[in-house]
Amino acid sequence: MSFVQRIDFMKWRKLLTAVSAAMVIGSIALLFTRGLNLGLDFTGGTLIEVHSVEDIVLEDARATLSGTPFEGAVLQHFGSSHDMVVRVAPQSDIEADQVGQQIFEVLHAGMSDLELRRVEFVGPQVGDELRDESGLALLIALMAMLVYVWIRFSNKFGVAAVVALFHDVIVVIGAFSLFQWQVDLTVLAALLALIGYSINDSIVIADYVRDTFRGTRLSEPVEVVNDAIRQTLGRTINTALTTWLVVLALQFFGGEAVHGFSLAMSIGVLIGTYSSIYIVCTIALAMNMTRQDFMIPEVSKDEIDEMP
Repeated sequence: MSFVQRIDFMKWRKLLTAVSAAMVIGSIALLFTRGLNLGLDFTGGTLIEVHSVEDIVLEDARATLSGTPFEGAVLQHFGSSHDMVVRVAPQSDIEADQVGQQIFEVLHAGMSDLELRRVEFVGPQVGDELRDESGLALLIALMAMLVYVWIRFSNKFGVAAVVALFHDVIVVIGAFSLFQWQVDLTVLAALLALIGYSINDSIVIADYVRDTFRGTRLSEPVEVVNDAIRQTLGRTINTALTTWLVVLALQFFGGEAVHGFSLAMSIGVLIGTYSSIYIVCTIALAMNMTRQDFMIPEVSKDEIDEMP
């Protein structure tokens, strides 16, 4: 018997359930106390990108904007130290189509070799709509997964899988709140991708649980779940590792445009893999999952005779 076959995965389920509950409660508390650092996509405002033949020192750029209406702008390097993006909240006393040009003129006065690459503007109303519709998109995706798993397996696994998805999304959002990483549309895309990734892992384990209940003499649900996790562990690790390597490549070499996406996914892959093993199975066991939940209903001879 191999080492993996001797591991009792469900032995630690109560401890890890407490850890997961603490992470979720902590994430919710962070959302209420610190909130999220919403990007331009959700808050509205102006973004400009500038390029210089020399390295741009962000501290010097901030000093140039100091004392102007734009001193609260967010400055970041974009891809390299020669490129910089400037994000500014909506200005009530300046026309929206003039904000980008005025910021560039102020920066150009202090750094004469700057080149304006692009200017983007998102109105506050558009930002509000994007924020509301993004939340709705997440809820629709979660409910669709609930219906799918409910139909394919049982109501117990359906509820367990969706609770795990909520767990994954909330913990990732909590991490963004804790470190005040910027949340934009690429982060939303990562959360939607995470829902698909996490539910895939949960379905694989649920398939093995169902097949084990139907095809072996194991009767204790804990034994069945442990056996299913052991059989799928290699596949789960390989999937998580290969996905994580791709995400890390995006994180370090993909540039600023996909930074939020890769950051959210790098956390989400780890959390999603963990929740597929422990959150889903633990909740299903807590709901008294039994062999009867997965057995194929028998059709009596009378019912067959009555069929058209």
